[in-house]
Parts: sequence; structure tokens; C-alpha cells
Amino acid sequence: MKDQKVLISGASIAGLSTAWWLNHIGYQVTVVELAATPRVYGAAVDLNGPTVEIAKRMGLYEQLKSFHLGVDRIEYKNADDVTEGTMIINEGSESPGDEIEIEREKFVAVLMEALKNKVEFMFSNSISALEETADSLTVTFNDGSPQTYNLVIGCDGSHSGTRKIWFGPENDYAHFLGAYFSISIVNKVLVPQRTMQTFSVPCKTVMLNAYNHKTDIIFLFSSETDIPYNYRDIARQRAIIEQQFEGQGWRTAELLKEIEQSDSFYFDKFCQIKMPSWSKGRVALVGDAAYCPSPASGQGGSLAIQGAAAIADALLKHNGDYEPAFREYDRNLRPSIEEIQAIAEQNVKTNFVLKTEEEIRRRNTEAKLF
Repeated sequence: MKDQKVLISGASIAGLSTAWWLNHIGYQVTVVELAATPRVYGAAVDLNGPTVEIAKRMGLYEQLKSFHLGVDRIEYKNADDVTEGTMIINEGSESPGDEIEIEREKFVAVLMEALKNKVEFMFSNSISALEETADSLTVTFNDGSPQTYNLVIGCDGSHSGTRKIWFGPENDYAHFLGAYFSISIVNKVLVPQRTMQTFSVPCKTVMLNAYNHKTDIIFLFSSETDIPYNYRDIARQRAIIEQQFEGQGWRTAELLKEIEQSDSFYFDKFCQIKMPSWSKGRVALVGDAAYCPSPASGQGGSLAIQGAAAIADALLKHNGDYEPAFREYDRNLRPSIEEIQAIAEQNVKTNFVLKTEEEIRRRNTEAKLF
């Protein structure tokens, strides 16, 4: 495999993890990224049991663990800022067991350091066309330059350009879960650190999560139908959130001002990607591009890392013979993906955006109060 060239599209968790693993087993790896820098925006990453084992195999676990975050308590608030229920999570423990939570920015920094001088990066560029021959792929980039690779791995998220070019339109694979969300990370503490506060009205929820002198501000709302917008039009997305949450009580007005002034803003629908196959020919997909479980799973980052290790393990087992390797990658990982997607779909309905006041009061008051 040392003479095999692989192009990875996307420089976030899936792309960087896949780059590490394919470099580790001997491939010459290039990463192309549309943005000018690696993707660091988004919620913190939870490393669960299987992902912890992968991080240990990579020799990065202790370094990642040094940035562990964690939530000690979840408080359910009403419109008067009264806490109606509290769930104690960690009993003040800094790191319960081996599982850890880490800021996305820190995770990306650790991976970038591990890839230094090992992997080629092409920023501010992307794939515009793919053509497969008997023994390679010709990749045309947006800057017009063609290059030849043995494999292409799409790790470019739920709106994957690689998937669109090679597998077909996003609508063929996207399954809307009936809700939208935004997340902004502000450099101030709006609630006690290591605390999450949640306020809900029917079909809408606001969440705050504080750590490391920062706060995640999350807005969620349900919608029976798709809302038309361009996923690169940030101004339109901000307007959608403002229209949905104007006048909703609690600290909502204050938080809308916070996100209006923040450069950090990400908006999308709760959506899952479901594909009959994650590969075609010499092209395979890893992470959200292949099997996005939606943020309701809380495991998107972990599943991206698991996918990176799984595809590398399969390629190594089959000595670089990509056809049986890609089939094994799909066969081994798919059962857990489908299970997590089912849980995430239920989470949207029962935990994130409740439909009635009765459901909200029941959730709040049934939380174990301390």
C-alpha cells in the first residue's frame, strides 16, 4: 500500500481520523478541504467505549483525555428561571471511567499535530469531478487541476459534495427528522460551568452548556415540513432562528442577542443519511457523509472515528484490495449505525423538542431533584 495514493475530502473529525489511519497503514494521503482551515465549529465530541479503544490504539487517548470536559448536572428551567428538576450526572467526577468529552477544536488540534509532515493538505479547494479508470481515479479540483489517485474517501459531512458527485443528490439519502437546530459557542460563562440548563415550550427548546469559560447556546424547534434555505446562507439561517424564538420567554431575548453578535453560528436540520451502500468502485464515504445519525444521537464524532478505523482495518486485512475491504467495512459497521440512528430518531421526539406543556412539565418534574 506504500505506493497507493488516497485523496480524502474533508478536514474535520472524519477526514482527519481517516487520514491518520490510512497514513498509519501505509497509504500516501492527501486531504482536500473547501474551507481555508480545518473544520473546528460545532458541539463537543463524546468519545464512547469503542472510540476510546480506537484512541488508545492511535496512542492519542491520554492527550485527548487531558482536555476532558464533562457535565455534572442538567437543570430544567421554567419561564421564571425556576429550576423544576435537576439530574446529577457525574457527582463532581472529572472523568467518569474512560469515556471523555472534548471540545471539537481541541480534538482537531491533536489530530493535526499527529498528522504534521505525514499528510499533504490542500485548503480552499474541493473536488469538482471524478472519473474512474481500470486502475485509478482522475480527480478534477475546483482550481482546475487534475490529479490521479487510487482511492477517494468522502469525509465531507452530511451535505457531502463527494456523495453528490459520485452517488447522486442529497435528497436520495437524506431523511428529515422533523426538527431544526442552531449552535453558537460564545466566550463567556452564561450558566455555572459543567452545567447544562434547558428551557422548553411546545415544539421549541433552548439549551445552555458551560465549560472552559465558554457557553454553547443551542436552539431547537420542530417543523412538520422542510424550510427552504441555502445551507451556506448564514444570514437567512440566523433570521429563521430569530423568527422562531422571538418572544418565547426565559432568557431567550438575551440569548438571541448573544448569537447575533457571535461569529460562531451553525444551523441545520435534524437529518439522517441512509444509504444502501457506502461505497461505489474506488470511492467510499466515512462519517456523516455516509451515515449521519443526526446530533440527536450525541455520537456523530464517535461514529466518524469508528468508521475511519473500520475502513483502515478492512483495507489492511485485504492487503489494499478495496472491493472486499469496502464491503467488509460496510458489513461490520452498519448494524451499530442503524441501532444508533433509531435511538436518535426517538430522542428528537421524546427528549429534544416536546410537543405539549404536559410533556414538558412531566419531563422537568420527573428529573431526579437534588
